[in-house]
This record gives sequence, C-alpha cells and structure tokens, in this order.
Amino acid sequence: MHFFQKNFGTINTKSPIEVEIEELKRNEWDKEKVFDIFTKLRFNKYIDRFSLRNEAKEINPLEEIEIISVIKPDEIKKLIKDIEREKKITYYLNTKENEDTEKIIKKDITSISIIINNKVYYVTNLDNIKEFKTIFENEKIQKIGYKLKQDYILLKEMEIDLKNFAYDIEIAGYIIDSIKNKYDIETLSLRYLNIELSRYIKNEEEPNQMSLFNMIEEDTEKDKNKACIYAYAIDKIYAVTKKLMEEQEAEELFKKIEMPSAEVLAKMQYTGIWIDKDELLEYGRKIKLEIDERTEKIYRLCGQEFNINSTKQLGKVLFEDLKLPVQKKKKSGYSTDVEVLEKLRGEHPVIDEILNYRQLVKLNSTYVEGMLPFINEKTGRIHSYFHQTVTATGRISSAEPNLQNIPTRFELGRQLRKVFKPKEGCVFVDADYSQIELRVFAHISGDKNMIKAFKDGVDIHREVASKVFGKALDEITSEERTKAKAVNFGIVYGISDFGLGEQLGINRKEAKGYIDEYLDKYKRYKRIYGKNR
Repeated sequence: MHFFQKNFGTINTKSPIEVEIEELKRNEWDKEKVFDIFTKLRFNKYIDRFSLRNEAKEINPLEEIEIISVIKPDEIKKLIKDIEREKKITYYLNTKENEDTEKIIKKDITSISIIINNKVYYVTNLDNIKEFKTIFENEKIQKIGYKLKQDYILLKEMEIDLKNFAYDIEIAGYIIDSIKNKYDIETLSLRYLNIELSRYIKNEEEPNQMSLFNMIEEDTEKDKNKACIYAYAIDKIYAVTKKLMEEQEAEELFKKIEMPSAEVLAKMQYTGIWIDKDELLEYGRKIKLEIDERTEKIYRLCGQEFNINSTKQLGKVLFEDLKLPVQKKKKSGYSTDVEVLEKLRGEHPVIDEILNYRQLVKLNSTYVEGMLPFINEKTGRIHSYFHQTVTATGRISSAEPNLQNIPTRFELGRQLRKVFKPKEGCVFVDADYSQIELRVFAHISGDKNMIKAFKDGVDIHREVASKVFGKALDEITSEERTKAKAVNFGIVYGISDFGLGEQLGINRKEAKGYIDEYLDKYKRYKRIYGKNR
C-alpha cells in the first residue's frame, strides 16, 4: 500500500512532452475579445476591474449621429413627408412623471426622437408632437420602437391611435433569449451593440450655485441627449435582432403572434376592467369581521393572546406552550411557514384556524387594500399592465395589480370576482384551450398513441393513467388521474424525478418509475423530453 502511494504521488520527470517550453509562456490576452465575451456574459464588475472598456473599440453613438432639432412648421412637414416616403418610423418617446390620477399611465410625452439614415430629428412642444398624428395612425407606416404597448396608451391619451405595431426591440430581445430577465434599452445595447449608453448620456453634477433658468436648460439638454441616443440605439438594436431572429427562424412567431398580441394587450390595458368600488369595500368589511372572529378563536384555542403575524411569538406558542412537534428551526427561531403548518394539520385544531386566518389576511391586504389604489378616478376601472417579456415559458403576466391570480379555492375568494363587472349590455366570456401544451407536444413529437387519444376525444389524463398504471379506463381512480396529469405536464417542461416526487409527495424512485413508464408508452416523447431537461 505504501509503495502504491509513493508511486502515485511521485512526479514522472521522464514523461514525454509534445510541446516546447516557449509555447507554455503566458501571452498578453486579447482584450477586445475578452471585452466582447464579458459584455455578453454581463461581467460588468470585471470589465471595470481590468479596465477593458478603455481597450475596446466601443462605438460612440454621439459621433455616429447628427442631431437636428425640428421646430419650424415647414421642418415638421418635410420630416413627415420623409417618413411617409420611408413607410416606417423608428422613434423613441421621451416622457416625464405626472401626478395626474386621471391618467392611465402617469406620464406625459415631452419629445419624440425620430431616426432616419443616422440623423436624429428631435421634436418638442405638444403642438408639434400632435402634428405626427397622421403618421402614427397610418396603418401603412411601420412603427419601430421600444415598449410600443406603453406608447399606444401615451398617444391614446393625446387622442392619437397608434397603428401597425411592426417591431418592438424589447419583445425581439425576449424572443431571441427568453431566459434573460432584462430587456431595457441600455441592457439590449450592451448585449447586442457592446455600447454602454450611460457613458454617453449627460449626467453632470450640479454646481453649488445655479439659477432656476440654468437648471431647466441643463435638464432639457440632458433629456434631448438621452432621447436621441435612445433613438439611435433602437435603430441599431432593430438591425441586429432582426438578423438574429432570421437565423433562429423566429420571424413568424414574432410577426404573427407576439407583435399582434402586443397591440391587443395595449388595448386591453387602455380599456381596463370596471370594478364596483362600493362592493369591494363591503367585501373588505366582511373579511375584517371574519379575521376578528378567527383571531378570537385562535386566542381561545391557545389559551392566550399574542401577535399571530409574529413568527417568533407564534412559534413560541405552538412549539413551547402547546408542545407541538417541531418541524423546522432556524437561528432566528421556529419556522411557521405554510409547509410547516400543513405538516401539523391534525395535531391541533388551531392549525386549521391559523391557515384560514392567513388566507383572510392575504385576501384583505392583496385584493382589497391592494387593489383600491389602482382604481382610476376618471374611468372607475383598473388598468393592469400585461407583460410579454417576463416568463420564460411565454405566458403573459399581469401586474399593478395582478389580475391573473384572483383566488377561487374557497368561498370568500370566489366572492371577490363578483366585484368585477362587465360594461352594461355586455357579458364576461371565460374561454380556455383544452390541454394546449399536450396537443402541441403531441403534434411536434408525432406520437401516434397521444394523437389518437386526442382525436378520439378521450380524457387525456385518464388515458395516460390507464397506460402508465396498466388499468382499464373505468378503473382509474381520481388520485391516479391527478398523478397522470402531473406527469403529463411535467414531461412537457422536462421535469426531473426529484421534481415530480416533490410535486406528488412520493419518493424519487417511484417518480422515476412513472416517468420511465410514460416514456415507454409514448416513445416519440423521449427525444423531446431529453432536450427539455
């Protein structure tokens, strides 16, 4: 054993080496290539640490563009004619914050920067901006910009109806790589142009003494500088991302699905949904009464009063005073999260009461107090934002407030939906694709068993359960159907045996058995499942 260790640990100085000693010398690195790689990987800290920006040949947008201020009526008319001849407008709307609660988006347009052949035309003054109404409403003129959904609403509030959403660089960046989580102009400029825009946008520190006139002048100059650079960046990002989408064969998805969807979502946000404010307040009053009743019941069951919302106080009552089995303990004290409380169900009647109490508190804070500030004073409606570039799976997300997460699992949650009312003479329509992911998956894979099941109109989850568990359709239990459903959708998104086990509350071996059995019955799925993981 000792001889083995000696031989194993001794350097063999007679080993043949096929390289010359000169080849092993460290050479100076190619800083431009390193800068490109670090920029793509967003290693900004290391770019600055090694002073790579100074070495790289970064494009200065201010040296590439000519900025022209458009003020006179004849200059505006000429610019409009140039845009009509081009049949497209590449632009950036510059805005400022506005406290007007009647506006759907609390911003005002202050200027438009339009780029044509590396010349940026900068237009200010509300009356001058309104002159472009015919351009924005012309369906034959393509609109190329950033956040076109927001532009639609900003222009709509000026009685301008934006038409022909042709190209949004934010959505293009998302289509090319939906895993990234930022698609703002500055991030896209770094990613596709290797330009750090903030370096070229004026950001001078204010002198100690400055007149009001000079402050306004400086702010105006800074806004102009930023708006024109952004228009330049939009034009360049458009050219790069358009080519990348062509290479990825993603143009059809972008043109036929994402951009038309952007226009629909913009109109949805502008229209909003009417909410009965009085009914919402009454609903909140009922919840508060219910919270008070639950609070008193919890105090009685615990034999004392305490702050139910305090993790520390609740943990002490449950695990020290009531002597319930400890599930999880951290340095800060006992854990009382939902997972812990769910495991304690049946140990003491107070657990169910605490879980119900938390649901009620969330209903009140999120859906009553949380929604009231979003009711527009002018329209009486909630104008939620609908985002296309947030989820990696392509789902639309809703924010300010989130209208896609209204609870329905218990009665009080279902009652909340009643405060949303359709316009007089209209009705709400609830429509959903039937197992759309599975149908697409069946089509892509070409699996005959799955395609036949869909064509025959059978319950696809019961069908899968039948094949996986080797039972007749009428023998499948609801529990087995639920498991099959989890496997069905899990396979689509490349779920692991560990993930499936966690979801179904079973061990990894059993979960792996379900996945293997599934892929054995639906053989064409194996190829795609491997790619999705």
